[in-house]
Amino acid sequence: MIDIPLYFSIPLIVFAFMCLYRIARGPTLADRIMGIDFLTIILVGYCSLIAYYTNRPFLLDISLVLALLNFIGTLVLAKYLENKKLDK
Repeated sequence: MIDIPLYFSIPLIVFAFMCLYRIARGPTLADRIMGIDFLTIILVGYCSLIAYYTNRPFLLDISLVLALLNFIGTLVLAKYLENKKLDK
């Protein structure tokens, strides 16, 4: 039973390290934001995978909140990069 999540988690860990590399070495702020965005998506997927295999539905709530915060944060940072005001 534990072997199946392990096979799914190995590529997720590899992609997470690739995102950490992009965050650390990104030449622009947009590259770093993209790395953080993908890392959050990986965390949401991993949290959902753990929730499915351990039968703990509260982890799905955590992943939903994390995904919503990621979306809002990406929108705010995109507006910041365009040098526009956040009210309009």
